[in-house]
Amino acid sequence: MAKYETISVKVPADLKEKIIHYGVKTGEVVRNALQAEVKRRQLEEIEKQLEPLRTVLSKINSDDMVASIREDRDRC
Repeated sequence: MAKYETISVKVPADLKEKIIHYGVKTGEVVRNALQAEVKRRQLEEIEKQLEPLRTVLSKINSDDMVASIREDRDRC
């Protein structure tokens, strides 16, 4: 079972009134927004980690890469 933590958010009074008026499920909205933001930042971090590899991989001829992969597959 997942462990949950509580967070709280302060919003302007007029926004809270609109949330109530429109029946916005704040927990669901906040959870989805936070998950999306965390995912975006994780992908951003991965992109930064991959940057040095792009430089190396850009120097490799794609025909040589395909030939090497085929050669490895043929050995199996």
